[in-house]
Amino acid sequence: MLAYLLASGLHGTASAFRQETNLDEDTFDAAIAKKYEVLLEKKWIMELESRNAKLQSDLENLTPVSLSQRAKDPSSWLPTAAPRYTLESHRGAINCVAFHPVFSSIATGSDDYTIKIWDWEEGSLERTIKGHTRAVADLDYGGPKGSVLLASCSADLAIKLWDPADEYKNVRTLVGHEHSVSAVRFISGTSLVSASRDQTLKIWDTSTGYCTGTLHGHVGWVRDVCPSVDGRFLLSTGDDMSARLWDISTPSHEIKTIMIGHEHFNECCAIAPPTSYEHLAALAGVKPPPASSAAEFMATGSRDKTIKIWDSRGTCLVTLAGHDNWVRSIIFHPGGRYLLSVSDDKTLRCWDLAQGGKCVRVLGETHERFVTSLRWAPRLSQSTSSSDSGAGLHNGTSLSRLERPEQIRCVIASGSVDTKLRIFAN
Repeated sequence: MLAYLLASGLHGTASAFRQETNLDEDTFDAAIAKKYEVLLEKKWIMELESRNAKLQSDLENLTPVSLSQRAKDPSSWLPTAAPRYTLESHRGAINCVAFHPVFSSIATGSDDYTIKIWDWEEGSLERTIKGHTRAVADLDYGGPKGSVLLASCSADLAIKLWDPADEYKNVRTLVGHEHSVSAVRFISGTSLVSASRDQTLKIWDTSTGYCTGTLHGHVGWVRDVCPSVDGRFLLSTGDDMSARLWDISTPSHEIKTIMIGHEHFNECCAIAPPTSYEHLAALAGVKPPPASSAAEFMATGSRDKTIKIWDSRGTCLVTLAGHDNWVRSIIFHPGGRYLLSVSDDKTLRCWDLAQGGKCVRVLGETHERFVTSLRWAPRLSQSTSSSDSGAGLHNGTSLSRLERPEQIRCVIASGSVDTKLRIFAN
């Protein structure tokens, strides 16, 4: 304060301030005053910029015009700080969440060994599923038309398949990994992929329960896996700090690309949807690939607190820095412009790919403890019908009410060590 008064030429006020605070010339000389003369102004500017950013965000989220525009254009929707629901029932950390592809059901898996099924539209708990004997690490809905299944994996080394159309009866258990199974994803049809601490990925036929292939290449715990939309490629990542793009359309399941650049264990990965190609191609300085081409760009999140975006040749296009702790989960916005991430710093961040990956929104204190998982409700496609879901009715509601051809559902869910499931929706 004294340095500011002297720099502003307010010598009388500065003299009075010295007397009140007992700061004589020897204690606070001209050199010290010169050093700190702009410090207070910088502090004020930073506070004003922070307040301005918050007000701008509030304005965007609250004005009727903005709400109207976002309702009309789901591709620009981003979550706001206030969740629609905060749901609690688990007795341990929530490690994973997964949306039903058609209905308003969402599943959570926990350290308490259970899976819980919720209705995200009503904000209610539907059922609790027991079967695993250790923590549930990951979940995914998928399967062939007319036979949607829920897959779960656990530290008990097992993968279990549950039938939503038959009160989530356990219809099959897949065993083959030699250590904790950390991730599971449906590829296409009856194909399923799993990632494990045994350093392998396994591909399974859910109709028979047989393992049809084991992918070797990682030299550490494989923590996450993501299939391409056409089922041809797999992206995997883990403790060897690499990401690997596998071409599983070949008999040998060859590694197409290895991406190295993180400085700590990798926690998560995601393949970019074709809707993001125009933005990511600009970052790469190339023409956008055709929408029919899969796995052209991808992203990884790491314990080094950063997110890296890569092209299919393994070139890092940009590093997104901003989180203050491990990055635990990442998802691309279905509209293609944004990437969303959650972290052990308890925040959710939105990165604008059209602005070079600039962080345009931070939801602070999204949860009270580490945020472990983040998922976006899948699109409802034109082919959606009662036969796709395995049941014609859901909680007495006709499926036709839910049909919206190729509609982006503006709904995301996050899970946390605080045992809470939060639903963010437009």
